[in-house]
Amino acid sequence: MRYDLVIFDNDGVLVDSEPIANTVLAAYLSELGHPTSYEESLRDYMGGAVHRVHDLVLERTGQKLPADFDETLHSRTFAAFEQELQPMKGVTEVLEWLVAEGVAYCVASSGTHEKIRVGHRRTGLDEWFEDEWIFSSEDVGQGKPAPDLFLHAARSMGVEPERCVVIEDTPLGIQAANAAGMDVYGFTSMTPADRLPGAKGYFGELTELPRLLA
Repeated sequence: MRYDLVIFDNDGVLVDSEPIANTVLAAYLSELGHPTSYEESLRDYMGGAVHRVHDLVLERTGQKLPADFDETLHSRTFAAFEQELQPMKGVTEVLEWLVAEGVAYCVASSGTHEKIRVGHRRTGLDEWFEDEWIFSSEDVGQGKPAPDLFLHAARSMGVEPERCVVIEDTPLGIQAANAAGMDVYGFTSMTPADRLPGAKGYFGELTELPRLLA
């Protein structure tokens, strides 16, 4: 194994949450008078923290989102998760392989700690992640594409950045990993490789990861 730590993005990598979350977000923004399609939500917001939504809406319209926007968005998203969320196909096999190899892993997500944990409980992944292996953009000053979150995760796990590999499915995440000085592999389940520039390699199924990382 070439790495001492595997850092997973959460949404769209560990849990199949991106279609659900972006459907909810697009509908809510449209309801508020900012017409947004599902495809536009994926393009503009996938992989970013919720403050990115505030920033882009303000930049484009000059209008601020309601004070309770985050609370309402999270409530609607969590309700949808409870009904629909599933783990990504092959994720358990990959985690079993890492445990067998004795390689440390963690999750570093733009989502809140609550969002991560709700998703993990719903999909059974809470059995695979200790609390101290879960990192959120809430923990740092700047989320992706800044390197802060990945560097914080590596530091907390006691591993140098050059010994880490990041598994990402968004352009923002790949930018953040490169800025942190880490290798990064692009997961193309939802986003084609040509929209994920800068990765060391690409894969379409999680079960391909052991071959790439070994």
